[in-house]
Amino acid sequence: MIITVHLFAAVRDLAGRESVAVELPIGSTVSSLRTALATTFPSLSPLLSRSAIAVNHDYTDDSKSIFEADEVAVIPPVSGG
Repeated sequence: MIITVHLFAAVRDLAGRESVAVELPIGSTVSSLRTALATTFPSLSPLLSRSAIAVNHDYTDDSKSIFEADEVAVIPPVSGG
């Protein structure tokens, strides 16, 4: 299945695009997505473990199953004052 993943802030800057299409096997989880993104974009690896993943506008944990029609986003940690 092909998942479109929307990227925000530093993750978007490192990947050089606002969204990416990731091919995952049916039955994949958020954890599988993190691994696939790190393989495709090694520069994202340091941020992926600390980034929030939202599926259909809800933050979720790594055990959440992902389906082809899901809207997925990667939101890195932010800092500021």
